[in-house]
Amino acid sequence: MSIIKAKRFPFGSPVHGTKLSRFAEINNVPAPEKVYISLSQHIGAPALPAVSPGGKVKKGQLIGRAAGTVSANVYSSVCGTVSEVTELVNGLGQKQTHVIIENDGGTDEIRFEKISDLSPQSVIERIALAGIVGLGGAGFPTAVKLSPKTQLEVLVINGAECEPYLTCDDRLMLEKTEEIYQGIKIMAGAIGVTRIVMGIERNKPLAIEAFSKYEDIGVAPLKKQYPMGSEKHLIYSTTGKKVPPGKMPFDVGACVQNVKTALAVYEAVALNKPLTETVLTVSGRGVKTPKNLRVPLGTPYSYLIDYCGGTVGNTAKLICGGPMMGKALISGEHYTRKTDSGILVLTDGETDSKAPSNCINCARCADKCPMRLMPMKIERCALENDFAGAEKLGAMNCIECGLCAYNCPAKRALVQSIVTAKQKIREMKKNG
Repeated sequence: MSIIKAKRFPFGSPVHGTKLSRFAEINNVPAPEKVYISLSQHIGAPALPAVSPGGKVKKGQLIGRAAGTVSANVYSSVCGTVSEVTELVNGLGQKQTHVIIENDGGTDEIRFEKISDLSPQSVIERIALAGIVGLGGAGFPTAVKLSPKTQLEVLVINGAECEPYLTCDDRLMLEKTEEIYQGIKIMAGAIGVTRIVMGIERNKPLAIEAFSKYEDIGVAPLKKQYPMGSEKHLIYSTTGKKVPPGKMPFDVGACVQNVKTALAVYEAVALNKPLTETVLTVSGRGVKTPKNLRVPLGTPYSYLIDYCGGTVGNTAKLICGGPMMGKALISGEHYTRKTDSGILVLTDGETDSKAPSNCINCARCADKCPMRLMPMKIERCALENDFAGAEKLGAMNCIECGLCAYNCPAKRALVQSIVTAKQKIREMKKNG
């Protein structure tokens, strides 16, 4: 297939932010003296502890067992001794169970037995065993996503990386091209499709060139338009299929997977490795040397910032993820997880700390919303505790991309209000 023409969706907008680490090759970061591995690194039920304090573990050893279908196994990223299995409040203010392991510097590593065949069932079982989840940020168990009840038509690979600052996917596409390709082919075989399309934003010309050499993948160079990496918008841009409100990609015969997920699938199936590390970007003008890093799960953020030379200037905000959809941390006591894509250390000049003012009814938030919602009205419902009204306005269709707040001249906390409304709506439905 090689290069295919992409379609443009009419909404969304460009966002500002320099890819400071674009040319920084991925560094392998040595494991710290102690790792803090969360058992909640995925959508669904937290994993159940499979180790106890005082126990010895090896790298690749199971320390958290999946608790049901929508859950995922968790593995040790180091050799050492389990010092605690305890609840910690992370930098996002979430209380989660963590397995704390003192690294003894050992090199022993546990791997799975070689997979006997590449049948869909065997591949999906291996992916589930390895603890692989969507590594583009959502964290949905990949084995579940590759087990739809209906026959699919196309596998869509997300190489957009539309968030400012983040460059880890771009670097992986350049440095692990063949491995990612093999992972893509494994996933395509698991869901029984022969049509594969890959969306990559045009600001990554080398990645586009790298994957266009594969004749069985159609590579769509995408307009630099946020949120191009959103599943529904990526599906439309690469296939022309429209996913209706309230529906999922499989309803139109599509499955979307991130390039980092494809690499993890390759390593699990071909190299028999469980998921014990992640690749992320440390960036922002508040860190001395922005880098792309391969890091053991459970590594403290502070350790990685120090690895990049420490902070410089007046640090205004520390963010987990990208500046648009990432979450500001309330403290630096945070530890790497499977779904991490970035750590941003932003200065005053990179953030807007102005206090919000009254809505001026300019409708910029609605004009830019890629889901065609009216964020200012949903916010009003949320502030008035009218969550039924927020639901009628389509709050549950919000993808939390952040464009509404980004374009709001009054600096309203629109995304936070909509997220709150969505949480309350879920609670209302759960409680009847």
